[in-house]
Amino acid sequence: MPSGRVALVTGANTGIGRVTALELARSGFRVFLACRSRERTKPVLDAIGAAAEWLPLELSDFGSVRQCAQMFLERDLPLHLLVNNAGVAGARGLTPSGFEWMFGVNHMGHFLLTQLLLERIRRSAPARVVTVASKAHTHADAIDWDAVRRPTASLTGVPEYCASKLANVLFSAELGRRLVGSGVRAYSLHPGVVDSDIWRRLPWPLRQLNRLRLISNEEGARTTLYCATSEPAGRETGLYYSESRPVAPNAAGRNTALAAELWERSEAALA
Repeated sequence: MPSGRVALVTGANTGIGRVTALELARSGFRVFLACRSRERTKPVLDAIGAAAEWLPLELSDFGSVRQCAQMFLERDLPLHLLVNNAGVAGARGLTPSGFEWMFGVNHMGHFLLTQLLLERIRRSAPARVVTVASKAHTHADAIDWDAVRRPTASLTGVPEYCASKLANVLFSAELGRRLVGSGVRAYSLHPGVVDSDIWRRLPWPLRQLNRLRLISNEEGARTTLYCATSEPAGRETGLYYSESRPVAPNAAGRNTALAAELWERSEAALA
């Protein structure tokens, strides 16, 4: 990957986002770390050095998302790579912007950020948009449009998390279709079940059981980095990946009508 390219990674202060940012910087990218806390991001900024910059971002709050995008756009730089990496699992409630917490953060926050940066990304082509989804999407066969506008209903938050990850897969596939011929490629992926902070809000018994099957952040970042930088992935778009190869999402994840409806409803919610 040639030097002089610019990437923005959400949730880059910890977990696979941190590994992703570090590896992108090593390969020559100038990396913007879009995270909630400068203090928590500082170790990554220090590790990367002059090639890294922090942007404040709270994905649950559309005002914060708009401010983050504006701060980047004001720098008048190209954007060759957007990694929609940040996410929450097991969180509960309603976001300040009026969505079930996990749907609001995992999908709506990233949908808005991508929309706000998309023209700059198009002008920077060849470029890529990589969205970290999850195999958990296979446990959702639809999106309940009423439920995503209400506080988390389930005890564990797992059904809501699965629906938000289905939204990631559908969004990325639809983005790929809408950008055909533009030089911008879109990818969603399952990173594996990673030992990262995303699980910190799961109820204790589930969190302990989950830890028995976790992989390292370094292993978890491999598929993100494959989609972000590999030459073979650069010839593909709109696909879903696991273990650095395209795999078929579940039937709902392949539903083009559902993907288009998600896009349209997401756009309408931002109007």
